[in-house]
Amino acid sequence: MTHRDSPAGPRSGPEGGRTAPPLLSRERHPAVLEEQARRVANLQLRIADWITACAGSMQFVYFHIALFAVWMVFLESRPWPTLTLIVSLEAIFLSAFVMIGQNRQAAFQQAKADHDFNEQELELKTNTKLTRGIHRLTTELHRQVLPSQVGDLCGSGM
Repeated sequence: MTHRDSPAGPRSGPEGGRTAPPLLSRERHPAVLEEQARRVANLQLRIADWITACAGSMQFVYFHIALFAVWMVFLESRPWPTLTLIVSLEAIFLSAFVMIGQNRQAAFQQAKADHDFNEQELELKTNTKLTRGIHRLTTELHRQVLPSQVGDLCGSGM
């Protein structure tokens, strides 16, 4: 198999250009799946996600640049008291959405860390049990193959 045939290697598109390698299917972390299901099931969270996604885009920035320019040039000639009020209110609401996003991310990271810790503890217990079993089998094998030497080693304190 050449690098062109492998999923990780470059591929040629219909016009000879490169295309992205196909996504490798892999299982998602259980904490990720749980968080996705929770967010899909809650209308408020979906709205918050949509607002956060919109407010975090460059289109949002461009829209506000154009809106503020038009407002300052054509709608209000004084030191823009109404514009200041609107921008302040918008900043308050957007900061609330930023905090919602941060709280969501913190909760997700904690759930993922808890899951990973539990999995690692289970893995440690399994490995410890296997290691003890291997030690027991190795000791028994040594007793059967080398009965006098094992007795000498055990009796000498080593």
